[in-house]
Amino acid sequence: MHPRVSLSAISSFSWSLDQDLTFYESAGITNIGASLAKLDKAGFASGAQKISNAGLRVTNLIGIGPFRLDDPGQWPAQQERIKHALEAAHTVNAECLVLTTGPAGAMSWNDAANALASALQPILADTGGIKFALEHTNSLRVDVGFVHSLADVIDLATRFDIGVCMEINACWAERDLAKNVNDHVDRLQLVQVSDFSVGTLSTPNRLVPGDGDIPLERILREVLAAGYSGCFDLELIGPHIDEEGYAASGVRAVAVLSEMLDRLGA
Repeated sequence: MHPRVSLSAISSFSWSLDQDLTFYESAGITNIGASLAKLDKAGFASGAQKISNAGLRVTNLIGIGPFRLDDPGQWPAQQERIKHALEAAHTVNAECLVLTTGPAGAMSWNDAANALASALQPILADTGGIKFALEHTNSLRVDVGFVHSLADVIDLATRFDIGVCMEINACWAERDLAKNVNDHVDRLQLVQVSDFSVGTLSTPNRLVPGDGDIPLERILREVLAAGYSGCFDLELIGPHIDEEGYAASGVRAVAVLSEMLDRLGA
C-alpha cells in the first residue's frame, strides 16, 4: 500500500467496525478514513481503542452528517454532533475532519453560504487543533450539500479559513481544474479518489480507479505537480462495488491507485 493512499470506511458501507478491522489486517491496509457512525455503533471508547490497537493511520474522519441550513432550530444538535466528531478525531488521531455543507433548501446559494457561516462560527472558534476539510458533492446530491464545484468549495473554505476535501468524482470535468488546484493547493487537506462511467445517471455510482472514464492519472499528475503533499483517499460506493464485494474492490483499488502514484513519482 502506497503511504499516501488510504481506504475510506465508506468503501465497506454496511460492514461494522469489527468487520473493517478484520479486513484491514488480512489485506495489509494501514491507512484508513474512519467513520464516526461506525465508531459510535461500536461504542465510542471501545471503537477508538480498537483502531488505536490496530496501529492504523487515520487520514480523515467522516460521517458527521449535514446541517439543515434552512432550519436554524436544528443547528444546535448538529453543532453538538460536530463537537463529538472533534473529540473522536482527537481520540483516533485523525488528520482531518471532513464536513459537507448541508442542503440549501429554498435558499439561494449566497443565503445558504451565509447560513453556513453562522452555523459553523461557534465550532470554528475552537477546533482544538483539528483541521477541517470542507467537501463539495456531486450535483445529484443536493440532499447533503449545496456546493458542487471545486471552485465554489475553495471560495467557501477560504472565507472560513479551513481546508478543502477535493472530490475528484464531482469535479473532474470542471473548467480550469488544474489552475484552481495550483492556485489553492495549500488549502487542500484531502483528495478523494474513485472512478465514474460516463452516461451513468444514478448515484451512488463510483467505480474502482481505472474501471471508468475519469482521466485520473492526468488529474493526479496535475495535483502532484501543484505541490499537494497529502493523502489520496479511496471512497468507493455503489452497485458495482457491492457486486464485486467490499474486500475485492478495496484491495484492487488500493493496488491500482498505489501503482498509479508510483508511476507518477509520488
